[in-house]
Amino acid sequence: MEWSKARILTPRGWGLAGAGLFCVLLAQIMGRKDLLVLGLFLLLLPVLAAIGVRLLAPGFIVYREFTPAVVEAESSTTVDLAVGGPLRTAGRVRMSETLPPRFGRSPEFIYPGKVQNDGKAGLRSSRYQYHLRSASRGQFPIGPVNAELSDAFGLSTHQRSLPGSDLLTVTPRALELPVTTVSGARSSDGVIATGQRANPSDDDVMTREYRHGDPMRRVHWPATARQGQLMVRQEESVTTPEATLLLDLRAGAFADGGSPARNPGGEHPELRSSAAFEWSVVAAMSISAHLVERSFELRLLDVFGKPGLASSRSAPEAMTEEYAGAAGLHSIAESLAAIELQEDQNGTAFNDDLLERLSSGRQRGPVIAILGQLSTAEARALAVAAQGSPAACAIVSSHHPEQAAQTLELLRQGGWRAIAANEGTSLRRVWSYFDAGPLETAPAEQQPSGSGVPR
Repeated sequence: MEWSKARILTPRGWGLAGAGLFCVLLAQIMGRKDLLVLGLFLLLLPVLAAIGVRLLAPGFIVYREFTPAVVEAESSTTVDLAVGGPLRTAGRVRMSETLPPRFGRSPEFIYPGKVQNDGKAGLRSSRYQYHLRSASRGQFPIGPVNAELSDAFGLSTHQRSLPGSDLLTVTPRALELPVTTVSGARSSDGVIATGQRANPSDDDVMTREYRHGDPMRRVHWPATARQGQLMVRQEESVTTPEATLLLDLRAGAFADGGSPARNPGGEHPELRSSAAFEWSVVAAMSISAHLVERSFELRLLDVFGKPGLASSRSAPEAMTEEYAGAAGLHSIAESLAAIELQEDQNGTAFNDDLLERLSSGRQRGPVIAILGQLSTAEARALAVAAQGSPAACAIVSSHHPEQAAQTLELLRQGGWRAIAANEGTSLRRVWSYFDAGPLETAPAEQQPSGSGVPR
């Protein structure tokens, strides 16, 4: 439905008013009081209808539910819309959902609908269903519902917005990545053997006395029964694999001839982003999914040593930096939905705080840095962070990857496996390159890009 401009009377109402005016003029010419009464009635009826449809407009309650509640880019979600209103209305109400332009034409429906549930307090609910699909990540406001009310005779209309809108969260799509040596050698249950001697039986596990603060899950009950006091395991034969992801969210690092800005006509008008940064977001999502599926626990940091997803307005727990399991991966995906580039902060990237945190986690598994353009000084500062790490992998995402040659060389001299890519580079090829070294700039692959969003 194409909403017409706001109007007081419908064509029928204007026709009735015109007939009333004609009758009044005719009564003046012919001197007929009955024509005058009829004319005044015809004139007043549209006016009263216009006043009544505005003052006596019924109240509506809108409820909206998404299935699934959080959807991956290029996947569809089903929107269940329930509109509750009075049992009796003067006429049928035309309604339209308000959608961002990327979703195309707004769905239209008539109230009351075909499916109705009579409820309490004189209300009934009409239910509607439609589907949405976005090719890009983000958080999009869905609603409010626009209603076009009319009187029983169809003489006047009144448009109003029904209160109530909801945010649809679209997460970046996780690409499937090949298995590489970055994830290390694991057993079938997803754990990595430590350098400690495996014990032949549970009774031979080394124990010590319980100390304040020890988790109860480490209590060794057979030893406790023998010693008569709480005893805890001193060492374990297996550990959960861990990895650290370093995210670069600086606007200046992803600028191409100036800081990226919100562009109403671009692919991401709601977010401060760029093509290179969008590639980085997909890389972060794909690598996170790849590692979590292999039972890794992830730690996400930014280049200032802070929690990597703290700046995202869609983050369920903004200050969290450690994630594990399906719940952790879901939290990462939801946080990446609305993450955007940040203006340069009052601080130094790759500072001592970050390097200390990376140094303290050297035994926590590989470090994977997803970066923008780096200066020579920044590359030198980050290069030392690879020392002692079982695997240090760096991806430099830039619109002109050939300009990152010096940065890559400095990182490689420090022990990083480093590679440069742009928005056309295959992420699978980049990830595969971490199996061998030294690494070169990954060739770009032109992929179809379309800003249009299919319904």
